[in-house]
Amino acid sequence: MYDTILVATDGSEAATRATDHALDLASTFDATLHAIYVVDTRRYGKAMLGDSGEATAELEERGRELLGDIETRADVDVTVTLREGRPHAKIGEYADEIDADLLVLGNRGLGSGGEIGSNAERVVRSVDRPVITA
Repeated sequence: MYDTILVATDGSEAATRATDHALDLASTFDATLHAIYVVDTRRYGKAMLGDSGEATAELEERGRELLGDIETRADVDVTVTLREGRPHAKIGEYADEIDADLLVLGNRGLGSGGEIGSNAERVVRSVDRPVITA
């Protein structure tokens, strides 16, 4: 049913649930799993991140840690990618690149309250692929 599954992570509780779900689905369907972390420079603003790149480097390192955790936990093939930009756009672009059969992402990110997060909503509205939010 699913050959290529994409999971997006930002380290939030919801993204952890989504990762668990994506790992289960990939194992069940013997699918290739792709994991993406997007350094959201828009969220913090270039002025706040500064010209030195230290803050961006820290966000990238956090992303590598999260992606490494997914690789360690997976019992199927997993490909990880780290991108920079607007999360919903980069997730959609990557889904197109790999021709994902399914996207799995948290329903709320790090900054969301009780409703669906803005990035999750934007992904759901902008891609023409099945999306599961957890």
